[in-house]
Amino acid sequence: MLGSMTSNVTLNELGEFLKKRRSQLSPRTVGLPETGGPRRVAGLRREEVAQLAAISTDYYTRLEQGRMQASAPVLDIIARVLHLDDDERGYLFQLAGKTTTRTRRRGRQKVQPQLQRVLDDLTATPAIVQGRRGDILAWNALAAALVTDFSRIPQKHRNYPRLIFTDPAMRSLYADWEGSARIAVAQVRMEAAKYPDDPRLIELVGELSTRDKQFAQWWGDHHVAARTVGTKTLNHPIVGELVLDWDTLTANTDPDQHLTVWTAAPGTPTHERLRILASWATEQNMAPSSSLP
Repeated sequence: MLGSMTSNVTLNELGEFLKKRRSQLSPRTVGLPETGGPRRVAGLRREEVAQLAAISTDYYTRLEQGRMQASAPVLDIIARVLHLDDDERGYLFQLAGKTTTRTRRRGRQKVQPQLQRVLDDLTATPAIVQGRRGDILAWNALAAALVTDFSRIPQKHRNYPRLIFTDPAMRSLYADWEGSARIAVAQVRMEAAKYPDDPRLIELVGELSTRDKQFAQWWGDHHVAARTVGTKTLNHPIVGELVLDWDTLTANTDPDQHLTVWTAAPGTPTHERLRILASWATEQNMAPSSSLP
């Protein structure tokens, strides 16, 4: 009986701790858009924390109310969503009676040297290398001219699915934005099946589900797709319409790295426009920079 009472007190303490930390965070702190309207609660709402953690609002509510125990992986995700430091994270796990060992993080991927050499040699063909979760690991000059200047995107946000849903320019670039976005969601779903405990993948899904209703809807459809081949039509602001075939090659040295190339058949209008775009990109790279060092 005494053990049960102690357990209830500890769970209540855990719930109060979560509520306190939630109240100290703003939507902007965790990368959510500010709605501009009045908020009835200080800090984040319960449903916002739940979405960022990729768990149900009911599940998170019961945690805050001290009515249930959480598993160590869920606590680990919540700790990251609430931006807990090492001491706070240790306290959270102590209250929950869980071991405080961290979920093993995979090191940040770096492009394989062989793929980098291929990129360097591709001057007339746009190409990028994607890693886990669709992270953009490397690209050539023509890919930057075709899609966007990836170097201007912070490394932690350099992710293709995230770019499609958060960059307004992508909706103008892709003639069939919805079709491309649905494929991106299906590819992320395939990644989630392969690495269900990947914390960065969970954070990505939580962020996009909160920021974009269409992502949340399509994620719930559970469609999956691998990175293979296809055709895209782009409305490029410099050279106009481009109908491009895309193909994906997987690195044997790291099966989680994929080289995607966009090509067009010789003699087609798109092939000629790619040549024009390549010349334009070369001129841009040769032009003196106006930015300060």
